[in-house]
Amino acid sequence: MKIRPALPEEWEIVRRITLDAYAKWVPLLGREPLPMLVDYRQAILDHRIDFAERDGDVLGLIELVPGTAHLLIENLAVDPAAQGQGVGRALMAHAQQLAHDQGLAELRLYTNKLFEANIRFYRGLGFKLTQEQPFRGGTVCHFALPMDR
Repeated sequence: MKIRPALPEEWEIVRRITLDAYAKWVPLLGREPLPMLVDYRQAILDHRIDFAERDGDVLGLIELVPGTAHLLIENLAVDPAAQGQGVGRALMAHAQQLAHDQGLAELRLYTNKLFEANIRFYRGLGFKLTQEQPFRGGTVCHFALPMDR
């Protein structure tokens, strides 16, 4: 598996993978999760989006937004056909390495409290819950992973 930056003209791949990855949450929420509503034509210009690919096929992506002392994981999406193959873990390790290389104090992310599988995944990687916040009739859980410097 190779991780590489997404090119601006590949915004439609970002959108497709995100829509496919988050579609399973629509029945649970009764609406589309926020990542399904993003203008990825703009996001790919404003944020760092990296692809995980194998044999030229994009399997997943991670969208990163730098903060002053942290790196925010805005979106982690894996094509449903590639889920369970370590793509998400590889992308998260990539983000952790980037944060470490940039001397940042932590990685941050957030997810819906109803996305229990995501929360288990993040906790399994060492992320700690830092805050719960009401949002659109639900709860957003904020997580952080301190970087060893």
